[in-house]
Amino acid sequence: MKIAFLTPEFPHAKLGHSGGIGTSIKHLAVALLKQNHKVSILVYGQKEDGFFSENGIDIYKIKNPKFKGLSWYLTKKKIEKLAIKLHREQKIDIIEAPDWTGIASFVKPSCPIVIRLHGSDTYFCHLDNRKVKAVNKYHERKALKDVSGIISVSAYTGELTNKLFGLKREFTVIHNGINLEMFSPEAIANKESIILYFGTLIRKKGLLELPYIFNKVNENHPEAKLILVGKDSPDIKTQSKSTWQLMQTLFTKDALAKVEYVGVVPYSKMRAHIEKATLCVFPTFAEALPVSWLEAMALKKPIVASNIGWAKEIVDDGEDGFLVHPKAHKDYANKISELLENETLKEEFSIAAREKIISKFSSEIVAKQSVDFYKKIVDAHSFS
Repeated sequence: MKIAFLTPEFPHAKLGHSGGIGTSIKHLAVALLKQNHKVSILVYGQKEDGFFSENGIDIYKIKNPKFKGLSWYLTKKKIEKLAIKLHREQKIDIIEAPDWTGIASFVKPSCPIVIRLHGSDTYFCHLDNRKVKAVNKYHERKALKDVSGIISVSAYTGELTNKLFGLKREFTVIHNGINLEMFSPEAIANKESIILYFGTLIRKKGLLELPYIFNKVNENHPEAKLILVGKDSPDIKTQSKSTWQLMQTLFTKDALAKVEYVGVVPYSKMRAHIEKATLCVFPTFAEALPVSWLEAMALKKPIVASNIGWAKEIVDDGEDGFLVHPKAHKDYANKISELLENETLKEEFSIAAREKIISKFSSEIVAKQSVDFYKKIVDAHSFS
């Protein structure tokens, strides 16, 4: 098959910062190539139009037209025109788009288009207790109503999305997956106690809860270090330009001395930070099915993560990780301490986590499931 991914992000130095959506597409694209499928990436929101091909993937850079009041419409029509051209030239059979801000609304290519639910703006605003922009909700709902099919990365996300938009659309659950070869663990001797968080520094991912949690860990384990890797972001609620600045005021003096904020690192360098960690923490309030959790587990790192919604579709609490509500600071800290103190438990979690990823979250498995879905949609489109 010839699959195109329409996306606002993709991990590549020529394309700018990429988050979870881009990372999940990257893992899937590599697996699809290995299974002899053709992959194109259509990345909108770029500084200029362009094209390049790398490692067998064709990448199209799309600059959003700037025209007051019409930019969204012109961008969608530009995407539509490119999609029609690529389909006419037999370079693509189907397009997959994310639900984020409803980029697929009013885009009517000659080939079918499907949406993979990674979490819309409406979805994340709901989880973060914020008001969603009416225009975003409108486009997200219209896109979901009009596309040929829907995949959701978790059952929780699919069910909540239907509820929030008042829809009853069928969806197929296909979890995010990761490249097991890229995330094959290596034995690295490290006697330090390193607690790692990697991802965007933002309120919705529990970063303003993490200082309180680490303060309690620091009381019992003053030797432990907290390493933060990822992009800093503004805080919508306080209007602060930096979540990291807000965080620093919440640590005790002693705890802050044991915190290191690394900042953004290239995706290719992220693995090294995970390898050095003793365990990883993800006290988030809002996700769909986070790739970061999968990457940590694949590298045999025990995780202490949020117990909200999607979490039980990844982690079996007490078997291959711990799940705790982000605001239960003491309980969360106690689970971290338990892993720091109990080498046997840490090893059991590490082995079980890796086995879980191999059996359920391999990108090869996800690629096969996705292709089966795409084929059904393309076949139905051909006979319509």
